[in-house]
Amino acid sequence: MFKKFILCIAVLFSLNAHAAEPKVDLKDPYKMVRTVSDNTFARITKDQPLIAKDKEHLRVIVEEELMPYIDYKYAALRVLGNHVSKVRAIEDKDEKAKAIKELQRFIDVFQKYLIATYAGVFTQYTNQSVEFAPAQPFKGQDVVVVKTKIVEAGKPDIRIDFKVREDRSGDWGAYDMIAEGISLLDAKQSELQGILRQHGLDYVSDLLEQKSQLPVQFRGDGGDE
Repeated sequence: MFKKFILCIAVLFSLNAHAAEPKVDLKDPYKMVRTVSDNTFARITKDQPLIAKDKEHLRVIVEEELMPYIDYKYAALRVLGNHVSKVRAIEDKDEKAKAIKELQRFIDVFQKYLIATYAGVFTQYTNQSVEFAPAQPFKGQDVVVVKTKIVEAGKPDIRIDFKVREDRSGDWGAYDMIAEGISLLDAKQSELQGILRQHGLDYVSDLLEQKSQLPVQFRGDGGDE
């Protein structure tokens, strides 16, 4: 399930291969999404000789072109759900320090996991295209939904709601995607919550870290990466 979500987001950030690389406007969520889309795929196109030699180069592209605009910290904490509230409620100083350290590790691992997953899915990008709905007024809002649909000949359109949020500095970053009514974060949270309750946060971090260290490849419909 999560792999299919990431395929959608990879396509969303893969438009206009021949576009220039303009500066990303972090103050406008709609312009941010479209510009990052253009820049990411332009870089993939330009670096094809390097990718052909070593698919691991896709990690570099994802880390440099895409991840600066993904609010992975906020997304990671959302995935953990009420576990974060439990950490905040800890009164013992040493216990709380340990729990916070585990949280920080999970955030770092979650970022690496996303980088590896995006890189793997970009190996499968072909000729899909994306149509954006018109931008809407966003002044006074701290969360905006960028509506799109993925179009591929011979296949049904896929409706995507791409959620971005404004941080305290006024910059916008992506944190969730809703594909055909199902949230990426909700899906990942559902997958990990049972493991988290049974084995703890460090175990979950270990699990994601192991997956993030696998070679960059598309693992097929049978995998969850």
